[in-house]
Amino acid sequence: MAAMEQRPELPLPQLHAFVVLAEELHFGRAAARLGIAQPPLSQQIRRLEDKVGAPLFARPPGLVALTPAGRELLPAARQALTALADGLAAARAAADGRTGTLRLGFAASLALTLLPELLRTYVGHYPQVRLDIREMTTAPQLAALREGSLDVGLLREPPSTDPDLSFRTVLTEPFVAVLPRAHPLAAQRTVTPAQLAEHPFVLLPREAGPGLHDRITDLCAPRVAQRATEWQTVCALVETGLGVSLAPASIRRIRLKGVAFRPLSGVTDARTVVAVAWREGDDSPLVRNLLETISRP
Repeated sequence: MAAMEQRPELPLPQLHAFVVLAEELHFGRAAARLGIAQPPLSQQIRRLEDKVGAPLFARPPGLVALTPAGRELLPAARQALTALADGLAAARAAADGRTGTLRLGFAASLALTLLPELLRTYVGHYPQVRLDIREMTTAPQLAALREGSLDVGLLREPPSTDPDLSFRTVLTEPFVAVLPRAHPLAAQRTVTPAQLAEHPFVLLPREAGPGLHDRITDLCAPRVAQRATEWQTVCALVETGLGVSLAPASIRRIRLKGVAFRPLSGVTDARTVVAVAWREGDDSPLVRNLLETISRP
């Protein structure tokens, strides 16, 4: 079997010298543009001609002109140098987290608070990054982070410890009572958790977010009548009179005519934690840049 023909390798510095000389057609100007002396330039050109196996420049007295071989090589040499420059720029952009795809999970309620401004700021700094944004409750976010199908999560009430994940508190917000507008408790300025516990409750299922679910049940030991995964649905069920609820204060931005929101009284530290989560040890520049964006005042 005949050996495969090997193409000669063309070192990029020699190609660069060739292109500059082809554009200047003058050794002195080309050497000055390259920042080298004329003898090293001549050596680069001779080495390239040795690899090609033909002269690239005709050198009649006082003139420099491309030979047919040189004219044939010039477009390919320019293309190779451009491709290298583009490749280096793309590599630097990826290394800096300015390109690529960031997979971001978020709790639905954060679309009412943190998420819009965060995305505006991040996109303003990194417009070439593609965002894969997924609305997910806390437990699915944690699972997706661990298995690597999500890069960053924005969630409520993270677990106290997790060997696979890192967490950073982003904000805290108070809980509020969610009531049918015609409910007797809606006539009060504030409501205690004990008062809420006397009425049927609409609550998130525990599997959607164990931390948030347990935080609410610790506050008022509710009698759960209905369950709903999303706060929009919780509020809709409250509006129909199927029960009352406790929710993060940002839920007040859900405008339903038949729903009233009231601050809590009679308890201290009745707040919910919002955290950003990512895989422990993840050194992705995309993740780093998002975390820095969240940290900006």
